[in-house]
Amino acid sequence: MTRQLPNLQRRSLVLGAASAATMWSSLSFAGKATPESTRLVVVILRGGLDGLSAVPAIGDPDFAAARGALGQFASAPLALDNTFALHPQLTQLHAMFKGGEASVVHAIGLPYRERSHFDAQQVLESGGVKPYELSTGWLGRALVRMDAKGMALNTAVPLVLRGQATVDTWAPSVLPDPSAELVARLERMYSGDAALSTALSRAKDLHFGPSMAASDMDSAGSNNAKRGPGLLSQRAAEFLSQPNGPRVAVMEMGGWDTHANQASPHGSLVGNLRTLDAGLATLREGLVASGTWKRTVVVVMTEFGREVAMNGTQGTDHGTGGAAFVLGGAVKGGRVIGNWPGLAKKDRFEGRDLRTTTDMRSLLKGVLADHMQVATRHLDSEVFPGSQGLPVLQVV
Repeated sequence: MTRQLPNLQRRSLVLGAASAATMWSSLSFAGKATPESTRLVVVILRGGLDGLSAVPAIGDPDFAAARGALGQFASAPLALDNTFALHPQLTQLHAMFKGGEASVVHAIGLPYRERSHFDAQQVLESGGVKPYELSTGWLGRALVRMDAKGMALNTAVPLVLRGQATVDTWAPSVLPDPSAELVARLERMYSGDAALSTALSRAKDLHFGPSMAASDMDSAGSNNAKRGPGLLSQRAAEFLSQPNGPRVAVMEMGGWDTHANQASPHGSLVGNLRTLDAGLATLREGLVASGTWKRTVVVVMTEFGREVAMNGTQGTDHGTGGAAFVLGGAVKGGRVIGNWPGLAKKDRFEGRDLRTTTDMRSLLKGVLADHMQVATRHLDSEVFPGSQGLPVLQVV
């Protein structure tokens, strides 16, 4: 069956659990972002999200037989249309879909068709076709053309943001926050050095907020100790809402490599989906409050999907095709986008996987061209070299 769809708690949302702050690193930004600039958030789900669990094709006549126990849910999936639904844990994302603020791209994947996490993530982040043919990230290269600021909600800059653009990092610390007295001493020590003084001032803004004085830091430190799963989403919203803040943010969430007990109602997949849903809702809430949501696009992507059939340990092994989410106030939502290949064994890639019918670069090129206004010639030659002629998805 081929179905042409409409046009195109300590698992914190790390959206990747970073364990130490980068407050004292060199933190300079470049670019001229304005209050009316568009915003882009990229969420990388590391480990290979099972797209058929997150977005089950319950209307496909082969779904039940192909998935077996993995096609059974503790409660009814949340219908999107006559063919597709969302996992019951994705309640907030479902509300965004129904409100026209989210879409799903199904049967999406990379030009890479092997099953290595390391190689697939390298291709996902570099924007290439083969592993390690590019040493910088597609978003890092795009930032140069946007003359924009970047932010990684992590202790280090991920490959996707690496390149010539200046990118900041922020992550919560497991250590106590510095006292006001210590910060004041550092300010006096660095006062004669422009580079160090600027770096310290930038670090204070990132860690505590641009309007907080040193005298407020001690009380802020005690508040920062109360960290929940949505902290990184909350801080991402704060950074993106600043008039001269970053236009692009990247977050990560690990733990999607579900080789065993995938269908367990208390397993890692169910917990991760619940955490992802809450984190996306927190991000939306913060951006709505600042008026930034209406000009934001969020892309949630993973390096590959899983095999269609359950393995011998009641999980799934590495596959190829999967699902991605696009949400935000700037998104033309309420759609499941893609060319559905079907789940019969003859329709699967190598008889095992959901067949990829949409290249991930098509989605990313569409977002960068239509939302972030990156010129097509730069997308084809620099951001995704060799992608000329690749269909571009229109999601905004």
